[in-house]
Amino acid sequence: MKTGVIVAIFAAIGVALYFFGDSRMLGGARFGDTVEAMAFGVIAMSVAASVVFHYRGRLSTAMLSALAWMAIFAVALVGYTYRNELSVVTNRVMDEVVPGRVVSSKSGEAVIVRAGNGHFIFEGITNGAALRYMFDTGASSVVLTHESAQRIGINPASLSYSVDVSTANGRTSAAPVTIDALSVGNITLRNVRALAARPGALQENLLGMSFLSRLRSYSVEGSRLVMRQ
Repeated sequence: MKTGVIVAIFAAIGVALYFFGDSRMLGGARFGDTVEAMAFGVIAMSVAASVVFHYRGRLSTAMLSALAWMAIFAVALVGYTYRNELSVVTNRVMDEVVPGRVVSSKSGEAVIVRAGNGHFIFEGITNGAALRYMFDTGASSVVLTHESAQRIGINPASLSYSVDVSTANGRTSAAPVTIDALSVGNITLRNVRALAARPGALQENLLGMSFLSRLRSYSVEGSRLVMRQ
């Protein structure tokens, strides 16, 4: 019976909207707005009636359920309102938990947090492969380990070790190569000049000046390295 009454009310509202449209005025307000308010009122009363019927004789349970839903809604609303501030807090926490994580911004920045050993070590996508790099302004070029060069598809047999370089293990020679695409965060450079080290001569890939000099800018700000394309 109650369901039939509710259906009849909604049917009447639908007929009224169909015949009178949204442009008629009723009591100083648009007819459509008035009907919408009535519809929401009917829905609210229907929900309230359903809750009362479901929880009759259990008022305390109904109140607890209502408070729980209100709390959930309030938390969701606060989280949405302060979503930008919360993202900053989340990034700071993640920086501490995952040093070397690259954070990208819409303005074309890539931000890396200093690792525990004092260096900026991070992941760069090189010819589609994920390689770990160390930020090194003392290196005139991007330098790849022998193993990394193989990972990105460079044939060792085609290399000519004709460039003298200095490493932590002393002086050695490296082979000039070209990286098709190198990405750090949302920064991507193509046709990057690089060197491939001899086997065992280098333990870490170096992100040197052949990449850094093509950026708009880069700077070390406290414990953060900021690169801008």
